[in-house]
Amino acid sequence: MNINSTVISGFQALNDLSYLLQSKDKALLVTDKNIEGIPAVQSLIAQLKQQISSLSIVNSVPPEPSQHDVAAIVAALPSTDVDLVIGVGGGSVLDVAKLLSILCVDGAPTLDALLAGEKPLTRTTSLLIPTTAGTGSEATPNAILAIPEKETKVGIITPVMLPDYVALVPELTTSMPPHIASSTGIDALCHLIECFTATVSNPVSDNYALIGMKKLFASLETTIAEPGNLEARLNMLWASYYGGASIAHAGTHLVHAMSYPLGGKYHLPHGVANAILLAPCMRFVRPAAVSKFAQAYDLLPDADASLDEEAKSHALVEYFAALVKRLKLPASLEELGIGPDHLPYLVDAALDVQRLMKNVPMKVSADDVRNVYLTLFPALNH
Repeated sequence: MNINSTVISGFQALNDLSYLLQSKDKALLVTDKNIEGIPAVQSLIAQLKQQISSLSIVNSVPPEPSQHDVAAIVAALPSTDVDLVIGVGGGSVLDVAKLLSILCVDGAPTLDALLAGEKPLTRTTSLLIPTTAGTGSEATPNAILAIPEKETKVGIITPVMLPDYVALVPELTTSMPPHIASSTGIDALCHLIECFTATVSNPVSDNYALIGMKKLFASLETTIAEPGNLEARLNMLWASYYGGASIAHAGTHLVHAMSYPLGGKYHLPHGVANAILLAPCMRFVRPAAVSKFAQAYDLLPDADASLDEEAKSHALVEYFAALVKRLKLPASLEELGIGPDHLPYLVDAALDVQRLMKNVPMKVSADDVRNVYLTLFPALNH
């Protein structure tokens, strides 16, 4: 799979999009109400209105959208006749924008058909602008939707959704509250380390993952400590983009498979679910990925070069656990009100995510999954 998007990046990169908007008459801007109020987004809207004769704005994308939310958005569109779809927001907004870029084409498969696996052939021109540095949705062929009836999430996956244009603009991420910057940053880290260690990893995805991790390790905590640090924020946007590019060429595995039920049934934010699972899952897969873990450890700003590979692999897992703690993200399910009586459901639902489970670099049994979840109930471990 190739990523053929044109990426523009840097401070005020949105100030002149006229060259992208030439010959576009009807645009659809997809966002949410909070993002719509950011000054840089307001100036983008003003610029679009100046240059495009018809601009529709959808600002009702919820945080973890279901297929019903997307169906309602499509039904409410004044017209699906658009020649540009622009997504501005976090992963959920970008996923919905990607779906709309397909659904706004004459003769396109319906949303139900896409969910059933039908592959679209084309989409309208799209520009994706992330406002969180986490999901990397702007670089993935995936759109993730909640399926409330089944209490899980599914991915619609097709390279057709990869956008024409991506804009990585650091000032758009400065309004993220610290807990969102932390959880979305950990989501990006999960994409990078999981793709790097997946059975389907390859030289292309490895290259993206290594570049992304180096940027993330150097910048994530700086963005929390110094919210106005635009260089660190741009580095995080690129780390997130490289995480998405890694997914496009490889795939995530255990953390994401085990976090899907936490999002689907208990509505935990995706980044928070991943943060809780990051260290326990990586502790489990470490023996199968010692050399890769050591390579990742070497990217830490204060890596100890004198350690051998085995020691480095252990040190990386401990770094993950300490990082989640420093970012003040939850480390157990108990503190989120999910008790051990939910274990049987969680184990079955995680094993059901075969698309990702097959990427784990070792065999995983129901007992293994149960044991990893068990570590998230500290009261049982005393």
